[in-house]
Amino acid sequence: MRVAVLSAGIQDWDGIHDLCRISQPVAPRVTVGWIDQGFRAAVTPIQEQFGWTLLVVGKQPGQVGFAVQPRRWVVERTFAWLGRCRRLAKHYEELAESAEAWCYLAMIHLMLHRLAP
Repeated sequence: MRVAVLSAGIQDWDGIHDLCRISQPVAPRVTVGWIDQGFRAAVTPIQEQFGWTLLVVGKQPGQVGFAVQPRRWVVERTFAWLGRCRRLAKHYEELAESAEAWCYLAMIHLMLHRLAP
Protein backbone atom coordinates (compact mmCIF):
# COMPACT_ATOMS: atom_id res chain seq x y z
CA MET A 1 0.00 0.00 0.00
CA ARG A 2 2.03 2.96 1.24
CA VAL A 3 5.16 3.69 3.21
CA ALA A 4 5.47 6.92 5.15
CA VAL A 5 8.80 7.84 6.70
CA LEU A 6 8.43 10.78 9.03
CA SER A 7 10.84 12.82 11.10
CA ALA A 8 11.67 11.49 14.55
CA GLY A 9 10.32 14.78 15.91
CA ILE A 10 6.77 13.86 14.87
CA GLN A 11 4.79 11.91 17.44
CA ASP A 12 3.25 8.63 16.28
CA TRP A 13 -0.33 9.76 16.90
CA ASP A 14 0.27 12.81 14.70
CA GLY A 15 1.93 10.71 12.01
CA ILE A 16 -0.99 8.32 11.73
CA HIS A 17 -3.11 11.15 10.32
CA ASP A 18 -0.49 11.81 7.62
CA LEU A 19 -0.30 8.11 6.79
CA CYS A 20 -4.08 7.81 6.47
CA ARG A 21 -4.28 10.94 4.34
CA ILE A 22 -1.73 9.66 1.81
CA SER A 23 -3.02 6.06 1.90
CA GLN A 24 -6.69 6.71 1.22
CA PRO A 25 -6.34 7.81 -2.44
CA VAL A 26 -3.97 4.92 -3.18
CA ALA A 27 -6.07 2.23 -1.47
CA PRO A 28 -9.69 3.44 -1.40
CA ARG A 29 -11.06 -0.03 -0.61
CA VAL A 30 -9.31 -0.20 2.76
CA THR A 31 -11.94 -0.14 5.48
CA VAL A 32 -10.33 -1.89 8.47
CA GLY A 33 -6.99 -1.37 10.19
CA TRP A 34 -5.20 -2.68 13.23
CA ILE A 35 -3.36 -0.22 15.44
CA ASP A 36 -1.21 -0.41 18.54
CA GLN A 37 -2.40 0.72 21.97
CA GLY A 38 -0.36 3.92 21.61
CA PHE A 39 -2.75 5.08 18.88
CA ARG A 40 -5.90 4.57 20.93
CA ALA A 41 -6.55 8.34 21.07
CA ALA A 42 -6.51 8.51 17.25
CA VAL A 43 -9.29 5.95 16.76
CA THR A 44 -12.26 8.32 16.87
CA PRO A 45 -10.77 11.11 14.69
CA ILE A 46 -9.56 8.62 12.06
CA GLN A 47 -12.91 6.84 11.99
CA GLU A 48 -14.76 10.14 11.60
CA GLN A 49 -12.43 11.60 8.98
CA PHE A 50 -11.77 8.52 6.81
CA GLY A 51 -14.64 6.17 7.68
CA TRP A 52 -12.27 3.35 8.60
CA THR A 53 -12.79 0.85 11.38
CA LEU A 54 -9.70 0.72 13.59
CA LEU A 55 -9.17 -2.22 15.92
CA VAL A 56 -6.76 -1.69 18.81
CA VAL A 57 -4.38 -4.60 19.34
CA GLY A 58 -3.35 -4.82 22.96
CA LYS A 59 -2.99 -6.99 25.99
CA GLN A 60 -5.92 -9.12 26.98
CA PRO A 61 -7.59 -8.19 30.30
CA GLY A 62 -5.77 -9.94 33.13
CA GLN A 63 -2.76 -10.89 30.99
CA VAL A 64 0.47 -11.33 32.93
CA GLY A 65 3.76 -11.69 31.11
CA PHE A 66 4.30 -12.25 27.41
CA ALA A 67 1.61 -13.46 25.06
CA VAL A 68 1.39 -13.22 21.28
CA GLN A 69 -1.04 -10.46 20.40
CA PRO A 70 -3.35 -10.98 17.44
CA ARG A 71 -2.21 -9.23 14.23
CA ARG A 72 0.81 -7.69 16.02
CA TRP A 73 3.08 -10.39 14.59
CA VAL A 74 2.33 -9.12 11.06
CA VAL A 75 3.91 -5.76 11.87
CA GLU A 76 6.89 -7.29 13.65
CA ARG A 77 7.46 -9.74 10.79
CA THR A 78 7.45 -6.89 8.26
CA PHE A 79 9.96 -4.91 10.34
CA ALA A 80 12.18 -8.00 10.45
CA TRP A 81 12.02 -8.33 6.65
CA LEU A 82 12.95 -4.67 6.23
CA GLY A 83 15.76 -5.03 8.78
CA ARG A 84 17.33 -7.76 6.66
CA CYS A 85 17.94 -5.17 3.94
CA ARG A 86 21.44 -3.86 4.64
CA ARG A 87 20.59 -0.31 3.59
CA LEU A 88 17.63 -0.18 6.00
CA ALA A 89 19.47 -1.71 8.96
CA LYS A 90 20.63 1.78 9.96
CA HIS A 91 19.40 5.25 9.13
CA TYR A 92 21.69 6.41 6.34
CA GLU A 93 19.20 8.52 4.41
CA GLU A 94 18.90 12.26 4.79
CA LEU A 95 15.58 12.54 2.96
CA ALA A 96 12.39 10.76 3.93
CA GLU A 97 11.68 10.11 0.25
CA SER A 98 14.93 8.15 -0.08
CA ALA A 99 14.09 6.01 2.95
CA GLU A 100 10.62 5.34 1.53
CA ALA A 101 12.11 4.32 -1.82
CA TRP A 102 14.48 1.87 -0.10
CA CYS A 103 11.54 0.34 1.78
CA TYR A 104 9.74 -0.20 -1.53
CA LEU A 105 12.87 -1.72 -3.08
CA ALA A 106 13.33 -4.07 -0.13
CA MET A 107 9.76 -5.33 -0.41
CA ILE A 108 10.03 -5.69 -4.20
CA HIS A 109 13.18 -7.74 -3.66
CA LEU A 110 11.34 -9.94 -1.19
CA MET A 111 8.39 -10.46 -3.55
CA LEU A 112 10.65 -11.29 -6.50
CA HIS A 113 12.48 -13.92 -4.46
CA ARG A 114 9.17 -15.49 -3.53
CA LEU A 115 7.91 -15.51 -7.11
CA ALA A 116 11.08 -16.97 -8.61
CA PRO A 117 12.90 -19.09 -5.99
